[in-house]
Amino acid sequence: QVQLVESGGGLVQAGGSLRLSCAASGHAFSSYAMGWFRQAPGKEREFVAAITWSAASVYYADSVLGRFTISRDNAKNTGYLQMSSLKPEDTAVYYCAADKRYSTSGYEYWGQGTQVTVSS
Repeated sequence: QVQLVESGGGLVQAGGSLRLSCAASGHAFSSYAMGWFRQAPGKEREFVAAITWSAASVYYADSVLGRFTISRDNAKNTGYLQMSSLKPEDTAVYYCAADKRYSTSGYEYWGQGTQVTVSS
């Protein structure tokens, strides 16, 4: 079992930045791949970014490529999503997730989400 808790969401103006954190507890977070997803009102949840357990590989959705950076600190059992050049269309609830597989879907463990609102 892995428990995940996101933090760092909030209200920011377009063009601004936020850093989301995902604190993990439970079984060996360092052995899990981690992903970030988001869900905007009235839309399905979508993939944002993923990182392998070792941080050797990362992958981004086209919509955030070049603006968002995923990272992790296994010593702190924490993952991060640095978001820059934010746009109103980035407004959503952001979720972190963990799974043994490095993937863009099908994650086993999920956090409760943190709201990000980008004003124009």
